[in-house]
Amino acid sequence: MTKKKCIIIGSGLGGLSCGVILARNGYDVTVLEQHYQIGGCLQCFTRKGAKFETGMHFIGSAAPGQTLYKLMRYLNLEDIQLSQLDTLGYDVISIAGDKFKFANGRDSFIEQMGGYFPKEKDNLVLYYDIIEKIAQASSLHSLRYAENDIVVNTFYQTISINEVLEDIFQDKLLRDVLVGNLPLYAAEKDKTPFSQHAFIMDFYNQSAFRVVGGSDRIALSLADTICKFGGKVIPNSKVTKILCNDIQATGVEVNNEEFISADLIVADIHPARVMEMLDTKLIRPAFRNRISGLKNTTAGFSVYLKFKDSKVPYLNSNYYSFNSGTPWGCENYTESTWPKGYLYMHFCNEVVPKFASSGVILSYMNMEDVSQWEGTSIGHRGESYELFKKRKAEILINEVNKEFPGFKESIDCYYTATPLTYLDYTGTQDGSMYGVAKDITLGAACRVPHKTKVPNLLLTGQNINSHGMLGVLVGSIVTCSELLTAETIYQQIIETNK
Repeated sequence: MTKKKCIIIGSGLGGLSCGVILARNGYDVTVLEQHYQIGGCLQCFTRKGAKFETGMHFIGSAAPGQTLYKLMRYLNLEDIQLSQLDTLGYDVISIAGDKFKFANGRDSFIEQMGGYFPKEKDNLVLYYDIIEKIAQASSLHSLRYAENDIVVNTFYQTISINEVLEDIFQDKLLRDVLVGNLPLYAAEKDKTPFSQHAFIMDFYNQSAFRVVGGSDRIALSLADTICKFGGKVIPNSKVTKILCNDIQATGVEVNNEEFISADLIVADIHPARVMEMLDTKLIRPAFRNRISGLKNTTAGFSVYLKFKDSKVPYLNSNYYSFNSGTPWGCENYTESTWPKGYLYMHFCNEVVPKFASSGVILSYMNMEDVSQWEGTSIGHRGESYELFKKRKAEILINEVNKEFPGFKESIDCYYTATPLTYLDYTGTQDGSMYGVAKDITLGAACRVPHKTKVPNLLLTGQNINSHGMLGVLVGSIVTCSELLTAETIYQQIIETNK
């Protein structure tokens, strides 16, 4: 029996994980990546002997028996080495100088947060009950096939984070602390659904880890598994067109010249890029317009830091700082108020190292800030762009130095990335950090379906379900379920983890 030929466009986590699932189920898989390096947001880069993460900085729920642990075993990722973050403070939230820690585990989280806000302890129990209720109501996030609560899921997808928190808690500072990690999903007040907050909190509160040696090891391992099942992962292969007949897609054009036929195409790229590749009446103009008009999450500016040897003690937490008094609204800034906040992290080159060799500072930056250099290429944007990046980097470095005295003097050198960098390397609209934004004011109009009107063209990646490792892998299950059934995949996950 001839295997069905599957072309996957893009080698991010969504494309590679779909490739593994389909290859192990008998498909002839070819993953095409436009860059020389595979991985999408799993990519890493090395400068002067220091290695840097570009997107997947840490993961959650990866302890034995937990959701991501089971998925990693299913995808043959059990050999990826992880280093656990501080269980008593995997996230540290600094608001106007006051610091608060997130502890792993329901009881520890409530006890520690209740110590900061004793009058709200009963409400913290209620809050955590809701978090768990939402996570368990999703069969995908709990990996319990056909067991979910549609009513719970629907309600918390249509109500904002701040509305729920205002209903539960009296203390404004506590409400702000609980959204202190919102740079992980670029939440916006009155827009981002509470369900997204709940999934993030549940995911990391179970356990939090960094990938030892860099998240590109995940990409390389997934690619290796695809090849072991007889598939191929080919870099430097930019898909320029998706070709269709009157009924379905027939294949792709690569690098404006080569045609590769396919029975099935899975696109792990921004849906707006997919629409640009398609010239077919199977896609209606109204759908094209909706996709091209989707709002994306804000973009970011990164300062990648190489430290002097044995100068910076390893920070086994993620450090979020907000000098404006609240995590909300950091995407709305002026030249004089930027940055309103930042996320500071170290990279992990061994299991809980004593000293950090590299790290990153992340802050929001809108595409408009760098729009004058659009259309230029990496390394050729001109002196004005380099001066702009240097000025912004120095501002961020000085901000971190205020909370970590001596930090600035410990830096050997640094490198920067703007929304233009993200756009060039990930292809995501406007250099967005997390792709299509979830917005309760738009309802279903902001959701991207995994199925298209082209019967054999499916979508996957962070825009389909959610971003982050668990969100993307859940999206991959949704996409592949269209071909294999969800029950088949769930049973395979269960069998792998026996």
